[in-house]
Amino acid sequence: MATPDVVLLTKADCHLCTEARAAVERVTAGLGLSWSEQRIDADPQLQERYADEIPVVLVNGVQRDFWKIDEARLTRTLKKALEG
Repeated sequence: MATPDVVLLTKADCHLCTEARAAVERVTAGLGLSWSEQRIDADPQLQERYADEIPVVLVNGVQRDFWKIDEARLTRTLKKALEG
């Protein structure tokens, strides 16, 4: 069973990021998984790629959701990753 790498991309002064943190925390805690947060503010490449979509959830490096995190979809994605 592979443990999925869950990363939440955020930026400063982002109200959606606050909501996304809570959503990712609820989903990952329910599955016994850890996650990390990466701010795009100091990374020009991430800013260029994701500036209009923040917050973004990446699972194993693949963008899975942005703006408003769908907890049911994230749960399904992570369960599938755990099976694979």
